[in-house]
Amino acid sequence: MKCALITGGSRGIGRAICNKLSQESEYHILINYHSNKDAANETLRVVNENGNTGEILQFDVSNADEVKNALDTWQENNTDALIEVVVNNAGITKDGLFMWMPKQDWDSVINTSLNGFFNVTNYVIQKMLRNRYGRIVNMVSVSGVKGTAGQTNYSAAKGAIVAATKALAQEVAKRKITVNAVAPGFIKSDMTASLDEKELKKMIPMNRFGEADEVADLVSFLASKKASYITGEIININGGIYS
Repeated sequence: MKCALITGGSRGIGRAICNKLSQESEYHILINYHSNKDAANETLRVVNENGNTGEILQFDVSNADEVKNALDTWQENNTDALIEVVVNNAGITKDGLFMWMPKQDWDSVINTSLNGFFNVTNYVIQKMLRNRYGRIVNMVSVSGVKGTAGQTNYSAAKGAIVAATKALAQEVAKRKITVNAVAPGFIKSDMTASLDEKELKKMIPMNRFGEADEVADLVSFLASKKASYITGEIININGGIYS
């Protein structure tokens, strides 16, 4: 059984990615969630409606022991299963000006986005290397490429993953493992629901927020065999926001 693991797969862009991969690939979809089990089950329902299979996996990506225990247990129960695709999508924001930023807001954002990338990817990459095939797609952000005021913590975490993507891609390319990052701009989701869309879209040449499905299309392509000669890339999907 070949599987695709999507962290933070229960809502928003994560759910759109699970939906798209279940439509466009044969992968058994592993939907990771942290706390919202109902949302994760709803994503699973969508996957099943597409005629595909999946299951939900509960763990906090920032907790290395939790990640290892959950994936160890899953692997023991599915000895023939192989995770070929990992989409590191889990992330949180705790926005605020750096000068007033509490340390816990710095730590929690770095732990979820950056350490979460390490905890999950480090676990699965051994088997990918042995199997000589893999697709790693890291969800970053316009904040990690250009930097965004009020998001120094989030920009730091995502910017670090941009650099890690480029480095890791070089380490594993000979084993037919690609490592790429997708950097969305303003996308309609729970994370952007509180933003003033009318005001912000004036900054965007396309004059609109993106849709989660548009991001998912790009991720699905990068996770496929069609993208076999693309690695170490950070692909912006932002409506031309800073081109």
